[in-house]
Amino acid sequence: MTLGKQKAAGKALLETSEIIFRPADGAPRVKIPFTKIKSAKSADGNLHLETPDGKINFDLGPAAAKWCDKILHPKTRSEKLGVKRGVSISVMGNFDAEFLKELRQTTSAISQNKLSPASELIFLSASLKTELSSGLAKTTKALKGATALWIVYPKGQKQITENDVLAEGRKAGLKDIKVVGFSPTHTALKFVVPTANR
Repeated sequence: MTLGKQKAAGKALLETSEIIFRPADGAPRVKIPFTKIKSAKSADGNLHLETPDGKINFDLGPAAAKWCDKILHPKTRSEKLGVKRGVSISVMGNFDAEFLKELRQTTSAISQNKLSPASELIFLSASLKTELSSGLAKTTKALKGATALWIVYPKGQKQITENDVLAEGRKAGLKDIKVVGFSPTHTALKFVVPTANR
């Protein structure tokens, strides 16, 4: 990574909404949110970014063009969650009106706080461990075949952590396969029934 006259070797990671750079010398990692990037271009294996902190260059090789495209055309939240046109969805728990509006823009087959037997995606909101346990007890019965369960929980809270969600999901016989930044305050973990048990 080059920032002005400073150069540092390390590992760059392309996340869903930011680039994270971890210097090899153990210096603090650098986060560059997509929202702070004024422009992005790729040329000769380099990703050139213009940010409020100045021009930043990443020497990425063949990945530079792909990264540039993802920065300029980020996926919507619905796309990250696998919501496709016409998909059947069950929404369990408290979700904000904006998320429900996003879902309705893609599909009309939405069941709120009642599990539809036709569900291909189930969203379960859990702010406490007790909500997680009771919610999982209901939703796991509705998981058939490739139906996926997204558990949405608050970030950085002691009353429910990522480890709690992973442990409860696995205890219910499910396999965790993906994590997505649901919002600035919440994370979503995706679970499915293991292929051998379908």
